[in-house]
Amino acid sequence: MIKIVKLNDLNSFARDFSSTLKAGDIILLNGDLGAGKTTFAKAILSSLGVKDNVTSPTFSILKTYQGKFTFHHFDTYRITTEEAIEAGFDEVLSDKNSIKLIEWSENISELTPKNAIVVNIKKIDEQTRSYEIIR
Repeated sequence: MIKIVKLNDLNSFARDFSSTLKAGDIILLNGDLGAGKTTFAKAILSSLGVKDNVTSPTFSILKTYQGKFTFHHFDTYRITTEEAIEAGFDEVLSDKNSIKLIEWSENISELTPKNAIVVNIKKIDEQTRSYEIIR
């Protein structure tokens, strides 16, 4: 499914997408720098009850939030699969009670399961994005 979304409709789109999520889901957020991976992650977490200020985990690599579920938000732009394993990411990814959102997942593709939900985000213009969702 491909959906074209204006930024002012992003919260509604994220709410619809989030309504399909369940504990154990892994969402792979792919897209170029500035495509809106973190913005979409924020909208998803907000729609599922996270009250904290959600920020990019670029430098911390992993942030955990609590809402309707426990959420683990990864940014693996700066790490390799080996570094992710050393950091215990494989254990977090196998947690069946949380939802995981992973930005730059291609960097740890050996750790991501085949049944993950893939969201490919493309910037069309400053106010519009294309979201391709593969389940």
